Amino acid sequence: MTEINYLGDFSEDCLQAGAWGKLRGPVLPAEPGFGALLNQVPDGNIRDDHPAGARMTSISSSVATAEVRAAPKASTRNAALDRARTFLTLVVVLHHAVIPYTYFGHTDPKSWLGFDAVVLATDSFFMAMFFFLSGLFVWPSLAHKPPQIFIRDRLLRLGLPFAIAAFTIIPIAYYAIALRQQPDISFTAFWWKTITVGPWPSGPIWFIWVLLAFDLFACLLYRLSSRLLDPINRMSLRGYDRPAEFFLFLVGLTAVVYIPARLYFGPSRWFEFGPFDVQVSRELLYAAYFFIGAGVGAANFNRAVLSPEGRLAKSSWGWAIATLVPYCLLWVLITIKREILGNPPVLPAWYEAIYGLLFVAFSAGMMFTILAFFLRFKRSGWSILDPMQPDAYGIFLVHYPIVLWLQYWLFDFDLPAIVKALVAFVLTVLFSWAVTAALRKIPGATRVL
Repeated sequence: MTEINYLGDFSEDCLQAGAWGKLRGPVLPAEPGFGALLNQVPDGNIRDDHPAGARMTSISSSVATAEVRAAPKASTRNAALDRARTFLTLVVVLHHAVIPYTYFGHTDPKSWLGFDAVVLATDSFFMAMFFFLSGLFVWPSLAHKPPQIFIRDRLLRLGLPFAIAAFTIIPIAYYAIALRQQPDISFTAFWWKTITVGPWPSGPIWFIWVLLAFDLFACLLYRLSSRLLDPINRMSLRGYDRPAEFFLFLVGLTAVVYIPARLYFGPSRWFEFGPFDVQVSRELLYAAYFFIGAGVGAANFNRAVLSPEGRLAKSSWGWAIATLVPYCLLWVLITIKREILGNPPVLPAWYEAIYGLLFVAFSAGMMFTILAFFLRFKRSGWSILDPMQPDAYGIFLVHYPIVLWLQYWLFDFDLPAIVKALVAFVLTVLFSWAVTAALRKIPGATRVL
């Protein structure tokens, strides 16, 4: 019986036959994290700033500094960001639900080329976007909490779930893969080998420990100076009327940190130490998104690039169309690699550099498109995403074993790939939501979930 396994760096490198992930876990940069639900200020969301005076339309250095340092006067939940986070949770589940059924590198007998397009798109943007959304809440939280309280809360909200999941949820998930390789292995034997000998894959929860590290580093930076991110906040203020300028800033900075790392380390190399792992070439990319997000959320949120009254919120379709350009060019590059270059194991530096540039452009474009859409409909009343919002973080934490075991169960069914993926997606959402709702009824669990 063919084993179930999961693809490695699907941004491009797994769009080739036989590019299987190791048993260490899916070598997926797109393993979903959900820090966007984590770094919240005490009331649970970004603080909206409402200082007196009209919004800025021009910035001088003195005025800009005063604007950036303005203290928030009110705090409310931001419906647009809530819905964006919840939407990304569903994208995470969809991503994992379709991976075994991709055409280039499928691990199930059934496959469909359309899923390759889905996975290429999701892998290329949503991890970076999760870090950006996570960063939005850091500076306001640091401004309202002593450092020891901030660190305590981060350890409770991030460190504790990571530790529990690494010893329980993740081994349960990967036991489904181990059974395909060794049908007679017991869970106890598999768990003990995972913990003591390895490999000890972290699956999607690698994001949590990386986010915790970023949070701790942000706490240190804030102690050095709370104004370190003022230049980014000023750029965000300019983005109220000119979001394209902020977009170019984002693409430029992330290209500077990502392309050299991709050239040096390659796209698929991972750092691994027990359950702690991270894709090396993307560490600085994720850090850039996180701290750019922190700069945007530092102050004056409602008069900056993510304001529901700003230019970005009025141009969602334009961003969607523009984002198609780098996405289509990524497919052109992949075709060149496969058909002209012969799909070599090591690609030329020019190829990796161009791919890296298109990657960061698409990532930024997708984030702008999604945020523009939800900002545009911020005041549209009730959304189908609203009931899921309180449980979204829990869905992220528990969905992985559910989706892997559903795929294990579906493996021997003679069904079209689309049907298998649809069943896996729908049932994973429903079961994960139900499990999370039950866990949140445990006294004290809402402080973590």
